[in-house]
Amino acid sequence: MDDQNIRVDRMRFSKNTQSSRLALLAIVLNVLFFISIYKYVCKDASRSDEFYYTALMGASILYNLVFMLATFLSSEGVKNYKPNFSYIMFGLAAIQIARIFIYPVSAHAQSGLMSDGQFIRLIVYLVLSALCLVGAALINLAKSRALAAHTASLEAGKA
Repeated sequence: MDDQNIRVDRMRFSKNTQSSRLALLAIVLNVLFFISIYKYVCKDASRSDEFYYTALMGASILYNLVFMLATFLSSEGVKNYKPNFSYIMFGLAAIQIARIFIYPVSAHAQSGLMSDGQFIRLIVYLVLSALCLVGAALINLAKSRALAAHTASLEAGKA
């Protein structure tokens, strides 16, 4: 066996920690976003009550919880080279990008609700979170396809 075949063969007995860690990093970045936006709400609630204390904010909090749970589940799925979890990660990444246009852009557009520094920080958190998810998904797809092809060739060799 050459070096590449040995690496692929080892995947049968080891976990896909690279994709899993990227997914966990996406959760950490989402938590930083979560803390940054809600810390600001608590710090200056008197000026932002009508903007932040809405049903949309409640939905945002629920989505943050669902995002973290779905991403953690996906991180566990990609550990075992399951390609379907990559598609879930692509969907979560798309939603992370769409979230930029919900609170950060609308709060920044209203003067005095969000500073330029916080606005940029929130966008960076969401973009990096999405990039981690896309990277994890792409790595998992490549590795799961390589492992599936290798396993199929081993099965064909037995027959």
